[in-house]
Parts: sequence; structure tokens; C-alpha cells
Amino acid sequence: MLLTLDLNDPRPLHEQVAVAIRRAIEAGDIAPGDRLPPARDLAHALGVNANTVLRSLRDLRDEGLLEFRRGRGVSVLRRPDGRAALRTRARDLLDEAARYGLTAGDVVALITDLSEEMA
Repeated sequence: MLLTLDLNDPRPLHEQVAVAIRRAIEAGDIAPGDRLPPARDLAHALGVNANTVLRSLRDLRDEGLLEFRRGRGVSVLRRPDGRAALRTRARDLLDEAARYGLTAGDVVALITDLSEEMA
């Protein structure tokens, strides 16, 4: 599992870690039933504090994506539903567009243009 963080992202690190794990689940890199590496290992790989990773894992558990089992670690329960996954990605897209000075209307126009090209 390869997770990366954007050091220029203004969001708190625990949110970035949760987004990275959620994306890995959405993409199928981590499937339901798979166990995640220990929080300490994830923290080391990402260069963040283990408590940051634990907070992210708890947030994902609260969303119903992960399951904590004593003695067995953390495993993936299910994939996020498609609408929620797209909502998260759209929020990320709008955040990134704002960093480039683009508005939501600019993003909508871009998506409209792309969909017409693809049709």
C-alpha cells in the first residue's frame, strides 16, 4: 500500500491521512477484509506521528469503513459508497482549484468541456 501526503495541502495531517487511506480503499488497493499495517508502520512510512494515523483510523472507523479488533489489528469493512467517494474527490478538486485561483464555476465548465470531448 503506497500512501502519500501533500506537504502543501492546508488541511490537517489526520484528514490527509484519512483521505489517502480512503482513496486506497476506493481504488481497490485495499479490499474489504484486508488488514492495514500497524499505525506505527503507517506513521513511519508517511513521516507523521503515530497519534495522527490513529486519529485518522478512528475517523474512518466512525465512517464505517474500518474495523478495530483486539489482537487482530485494523481491517477494511467495506468500500465507501460511490456518491460519498465522489463527494470527497469533488471537495478535494474544489480545494485544489481554489489554490490555482479557479472558482467552482470554472471547475464545472472544465468538467462540462471534458464530458463533451468524451461523448
